[in-house]
Amino acid sequence: MSDYIVSARKYRPDSFGTLIGQDSIARTLKNSILRGQLAHAYLFCGPRGVGKTSTARIFAKAINCSNPGADMEPCGECESCRSFAEGRSYCIHELDAASNNGVEDIKALMDKVQIPPQVGRYSVYIIDEVHMLSQSAFNAFLKTLEEPPAHAIFILCTTEKHKIIPTILSRCQTYDFNRIGIADMVSTLRGIARAENVTIDDESLHVIAVKADGAMRDALTIFDQTVAFCGTEVRYADVIRNLNVLDSEYSFRLVDAFLTGDYPTSLLLLDEILAKGFNALHFVSSVGQHLRDLLVSGTGGLECLLDKPDSMKSRYAEQASRCTVKFIYDALDVISQCEAGYKAAVNQRLHIEFSLMKLCFLVAKPSSPALQKAPAAPVTTDKASPAPADSAPAVSEPVKPAAAAEPQPRPEPKARPAKRAAGLSLSALMGGEDEPAGQTAPRTVNNEMPSDEAVTAAWNKLPAIYPDKPRMASLLSNADIGIREEDGFKIVTLTVINEAQKQWLQDPMYQRRMEGELRADTGSSAIRLEIEVKPEEEQEQKIYMPAEKAKDLMESNGEVKAFISDLGLDIK
Repeated sequence: MSDYIVSARKYRPDSFGTLIGQDSIARTLKNSILRGQLAHAYLFCGPRGVGKTSTARIFAKAINCSNPGADMEPCGECESCRSFAEGRSYCIHELDAASNNGVEDIKALMDKVQIPPQVGRYSVYIIDEVHMLSQSAFNAFLKTLEEPPAHAIFILCTTEKHKIIPTILSRCQTYDFNRIGIADMVSTLRGIARAENVTIDDESLHVIAVKADGAMRDALTIFDQTVAFCGTEVRYADVIRNLNVLDSEYSFRLVDAFLTGDYPTSLLLLDEILAKGFNALHFVSSVGQHLRDLLVSGTGGLECLLDKPDSMKSRYAEQASRCTVKFIYDALDVISQCEAGYKAAVNQRLHIEFSLMKLCFLVAKPSSPALQKAPAAPVTTDKASPAPADSAPAVSEPVKPAAAAEPQPRPEPKARPAKRAAGLSLSALMGGEDEPAGQTAPRTVNNEMPSDEAVTAAWNKLPAIYPDKPRMASLLSNADIGIREEDGFKIVTLTVINEAQKQWLQDPMYQRRMEGELRADTGSSAIRLEIEVKPEEEQEQKIYMPAEKAKDLMESNGEVKAFISDLGLDIK
């Protein structure tokens, strides 16, 4: 039979110094021992696997240790420490409340409490999972917990503090254990791997720590599972495959696709991820987390919020340098909307694909040739030698024998120029340029920032694109606009007087089309249109009611005011 011991038991903390991530609690407990200020009841609460029971055992050993160290660490050599390590201690007792949760069990415990310790000064009773006690058991335990014998100390441990009745909570000193940080877990796992002669990189340890979700016991269990799968040579690819973790490489490739407008690549990456069995909503969440990490990585002073290994921080910084804050803000907004509407969507995959396409259109227009317009065929204007309609093209080809001649295909009719529809075009929806009526050659668009005069001239042309919408044309003709430069873009701000107008104009039929027309007329894609509401205090007060009109007339004309006063007229 193998003598193998799992890491969670083999490397369980046995002193205050080996506790992970609970420094303040360890310091408080050591000071209470040093000053002789021991309470009769303690409550250790917190998430699973953070060291509550281990701390209770260390504290119990330190209380009864005959020769504690200068920092109140148990010596491990006295009779009390040895008997506890060998499992034969008569002064430290552990009770599992999950299986001993009745009134009779508590009565048996109260009878045992009356017996003084044989070795050491105190009888310590560690009650694990204390929230599992029944209501009757809690009530039976109250009197003993409030006034125990002088030699008795109770340490209650629980993961669900809210299930403990208030009368128990008020009789205990409560210590809240925190989740263990990723950096502390990675450091501990690195030391254990070194002790076990396991070769593993920091990226793999970081994946294990994130998967453990703040529980050191879970991290050690996952570590054992990984070593069992990979052996002593652990590779990052094997770790993410064994733990079914989505590789961060996908997020880097997706953001690269967003920045270049390469939506086909983003859709193919989604298909590859779903084919590997990953949850679609988890994928969307991982993209949002990656965008958040890019934001904190590229913002000065927030680098400490990026909880990644040092080998990956440089890669995050490099990609963050290519992303503007505006892009990340808009991308996070799209991701949030995708997460919110995912469960309500009938076709959930299409819902995510549409969100990915919107992300690709935030910065650049799509580069796929499938949606690009075909160049117009050149028109021959030479009237001296018109070519017949069914003439063969002027290409030199070998002539086949008459017997082997194949039937010639019928010539295709010449394509007539399509009349531009009065509605909205696809390229305008995507924020791109569209052809004005009567032209066949596409207008060229570059990434150079236009001048303010060019933007103003382009804006003055916008009312003409709404001949059948006089309300829209009038609003644009009398619009109050502002022009500024921000993050490499020329921002055009349209100010309206109320929120209803803003929501009306933010419809893609209007905002996207106007933005596309501005880009087309200026020949630049570095234009964005924003719509804001003018503050109420800055708006001109308009007079509508007759009484208000009369009051305004009186204030502006003294003779009218005197006339009304002399005649005693009522203006209400």
